[in-house]
Amino acid sequence: MKELLILSGKGGTGKTTIASAFIKLSQARAYADCDVDAPNLHLVAAWDTKPDREDYYGLPLAEIDKDLCIDCGICKDHCRFDAISDKDGYRVNPYACEGCGLCAYLCPAKAIRMEANLAGNMYLYLEDKASTDKVFSTAQLEIGQGTSGLLVSQVKKRMRQAASGVDLAIIDGSPGIGCPVIASLSGADMVLIVTEPSLSAISDMDRIVKTAKTFTDKLLVCINRYDTNIENSNKIRTYCSFHNLPLVGQIPFDPLAVKAINSGQTIVDIECSAGMAVRDLFTKTMEELYREAGK
Repeated sequence: MKELLILSGKGGTGKTTIASAFIKLSQARAYADCDVDAPNLHLVAAWDTKPDREDYYGLPLAEIDKDLCIDCGICKDHCRFDAISDKDGYRVNPYACEGCGLCAYLCPAKAIRMEANLAGNMYLYLEDKASTDKVFSTAQLEIGQGTSGLLVSQVKKRMRQAASGVDLAIIDGSPGIGCPVIASLSGADMVLIVTEPSLSAISDMDRIVKTAKTFTDKLLVCINRYDTNIENSNKIRTYCSFHNLPLVGQIPFDPLAVKAINSGQTIVDIECSAGMAVRDLFTKTMEELYREAGK
């Protein structure tokens, strides 16, 4: 299975818009949404079947048994996350607790135990459970939960297991350079970085390029809404040339594309200039992916 990962240095560049278009153009039989903090690929991935849902447990969280607690304050004094309050008896704030277990280790009364923490849910869509004809893996963290990198790894693992015979998988990563992105990069055959001609996007593109290069040198770049600032688009072209990064696409701003997205369609479901540019981007990306695979 060849894995094409689509990333962006910041949110709002159009990463998921391009990922959904690639899924449609490739008629992908396997794809995943690894933006587990704010997944939205399912909004344009039309499925008639309900997904298989599985609970995801993060790091266990501390819980204080008030019947055993002797109000010594040791737990509060040593909690570096300020997760323990002594108002109305000692208690743990689950949104501040990092699950390190130090309080439970230090408690002289053994009044603190580490409890299982339901941190989110994983969803696996299967078109045909007998043949795994088509697979979509995604997940969503609960509010304030961490361990997003571990959840991303689980999302990819479930996709791979359910679609072991599929040739191509398209993965919509998360923005930024944090743990979810690191987990997404593991095992990717090629990375397409989506940027836009703004100063913040150019800065964040540089960060995601540096991050991705620690895992692979198979990087491509495309500019979304390139015509909204030609000067900055030229800066991106210069950057790509200097760093020897193939610039495989430039997508214009297109009001029709906005309408398509807001109606739950991909931008290649309609005739528009942005959709035509993405079709060309898809062709060049696939050529690069399989040219690298043939080396």
